[in-house]
Amino acid sequence: MKTNFNRMLGVVVIGAVASLGIAAPASAAFPEKPITLVVPFPPGGAVDTLGRIFAESINSQTGQPVVVENRAGANGNIGTEAVVRAAPDGYTLLIGANGLTTNPSVYPKRSFNEVNDLDPVAYVGYAPLILVVAHDSPFKTFDDMIKAAKAKPNAVSFATSGSGSAPHLASELLKLKTGTEMLHVPYKGGAPAKLDLATGRVSFMFLNPLEAVPQVDAKKLRALMVDSPERIPQLPDVPTASELGYSDLEAHVWWGFAVPKGTPAETIETLNRYINKALQDKKVQEKLEQMAITIGGGSVADFNKYFHEQVQKWADVVKKVGLAID
Repeated sequence: MKTNFNRMLGVVVIGAVASLGIAAPASAAFPEKPITLVVPFPPGGAVDTLGRIFAESINSQTGQPVVVENRAGANGNIGTEAVVRAAPDGYTLLIGANGLTTNPSVYPKRSFNEVNDLDPVAYVGYAPLILVVAHDSPFKTFDDMIKAAKAKPNAVSFATSGSGSAPHLASELLKLKTGTEMLHVPYKGGAPAKLDLATGRVSFMFLNPLEAVPQVDAKKLRALMVDSPERIPQLPDVPTASELGYSDLEAHVWWGFAVPKGTPAETIETLNRYINKALQDKKVQEKLEQMAITIGGGSVADFNKYFHEQVQKWADVVKKVGLAID
């Protein structure tokens, strides 16, 4: 009798839940099919390299394929919009960098906005930006370059892979903090920018360690400053911004994961656990350390807080230097 009563009670509860329109909980088996990981940049760069590292780890944890899809262009906007328009079910994942929090200010008239249309998932970590010049540049030190910039406005130029990119914003912040006027030379991609930098056609450029260190080791470029709290082991003789008297010149490149807005919270938490578990893997840690990445991790709430802090910080810089692009 008791058993029959319990069964009847269960039927009543289920019927009540259905009549109220309450969604059933997400499947505990997530993921049940392949995940698409969108990389909004070309193959071979830091974002792509990290995407493939985490795709392999998530695949090994879940047994489901993680398909890396490069959708490059417009400073990450093309790939990001593809994720924004995807179904919010956890099966389309975005790995991005600084542009996730700077593009809302740089491109205010787009049909989407990362703050409103994405949910942060997990923070991978950050790496310092390195200020580099041609190996035979007349600037032997950071102070040499700043003195030249102050002596003659716009005589010193800087290359970037495009307006609104992390190196561009870092350079604009450098101008603000040093009180200098320097000429921005935007390129359609990093490769032509680095070529002109190495041949001396432009004065300097900010690069991440994955791009900078091999060029410095090959004596094609010279590093003048590392934008990190401490010197990095890959370039132990290169001073930090703080050592040079610019402790407030904080501009690094960071990476994180996001999903379309509206993805179930439990699915986001599951993805966060997969990414954190990957960050605890010694093989993954070794790969990230080779890229001079300070490993992040943490909860969804941690990354959400960091995400919005970065949005506000760079919105202020964009406003001060008038970088918004229609």
